[in-house]
Amino acid sequence: MSMGESDRRADDSAAIPRHVGIVMDGNGRWAAGQGLGRSEGHRAGAMRVRPIVEACIDHGIKYLTVYALSTENWSRPREEIDILLELIGKSLQAERKAIFENRIRIKVLGSLDPIPPPLRISIRQMERATANFDRLTLNMAFNYGGRAEIVRAVKGLMQDGIDAEDVTEDLLERYLYTAGQPAPDLIIRTGGQQRLSNFLMWQSAYAEFYWTAALWPDFDAAEFGKAIRDFSGRKRRYGGVETGTGTPGALGDG
Repeated sequence: MSMGESDRRADDSAAIPRHVGIVMDGNGRWAAGQGLGRSEGHRAGAMRVRPIVEACIDHGIKYLTVYALSTENWSRPREEIDILLELIGKSLQAERKAIFENRIRIKVLGSLDPIPPPLRISIRQMERATANFDRLTLNMAFNYGGRAEIVRAVKGLMQDGIDAEDVTEDLLERYLYTAGQPAPDLIIRTGGQQRLSNFLMWQSAYAEFYWTAALWPDFDAAEFGKAIRDFSGRKRRYGGVETGTGTPGALGDG
């Protein structure tokens, strides 16, 4: 994974997001446009993750969260779900060498309870084996829903006997899947839709959003670069203070 001259210039701007989240939308429409079945769209989409991971490393981005499987996706036909699960398992194995060589930490956001045991064991083993890697953290939002994550956090507070008057935003964040990570600075959604779809609902309170009509299988490093340049050129306001570096503020929007 090498850094090109354009990426070096982007990093020199000092306006690079620390954490990027991506709603990977458009696999089915891409497949339909190619005259292919939805499964081929998912296969093409799975091949897009590595170039974007490489681009994150080139840009110096430390956290990437991809929406791999939502809690709502279980309503899709079983055949499609099986293909998605198969692709996730195969991708982890195929990229294992690159993951270790590049010191990429793999972390799952979401519940693995409904996942077939072999895949669940494989994912947990990868999480443990990469837990101390620090070049890039790749969060896989897998069987994930933002509302469910907040409910889980509240239940955790209750189970630990935390008094209501002691609950703060900082404390609740310790019970989220992303505990210890910075909030996303930039959320990208491919496929032309302009909504979060239950993705990182709590964490995205101060995120910038980038919508693109590019379908996920067509979203390559060049398209990703456009999103980063767009983010770098924005003037972000927190409590009336304007900034171009994307540092989250504590005073709210002015």
